[in-house]
Amino acid sequence: MGSTQEFFVQNWYLIAAALVSGGLLALPSLRRGAQGGGVSPAEAVRLINREKAVVVDVCEPAEYAAGHVVGARSVPLDTLEKAGKELPSNKTLPLVVVCASGARANKAAALLRQRGHENVQVLAGGMRAWREANLPVETSKA
Repeated sequence: MGSTQEFFVQNWYLIAAALVSGGLLALPSLRRGAQGGGVSPAEAVRLINREKAVVVDVCEPAEYAAGHVVGARSVPLDTLEKAGKELPSNKTLPLVVVCASGARANKAAALLRQRGHENVQVLAGGMRAWREANLPVETSKA
């Protein structure tokens, strides 16, 4: 047996421990990727307060009226391609895209990036996560 093979045979438990440890370290990153990523409600608040991020709510009008992030702009997903003054003209301004759960927001974020917006973030977990974080919600007429 060569010296490399002997090393592996004699130290198999150390190699196994290193592989398990590396796998456990990578697990949170893999989970985030499977969930579509996005920013946490706390990070969204930081973007809004410190970087003047604009919140774009892509829910349907009735969902928006039932409760949305304070100051959010309503741009339903099906009207996003035609949106004009609802979106900021400054395409370097951060955008935080929100929907009920995060699924429509991911589609909207991809579309906004295609339209040239440079800093588009999705609120991970959508309005559900925002409410669970006890952050302010406002309602309006549909």
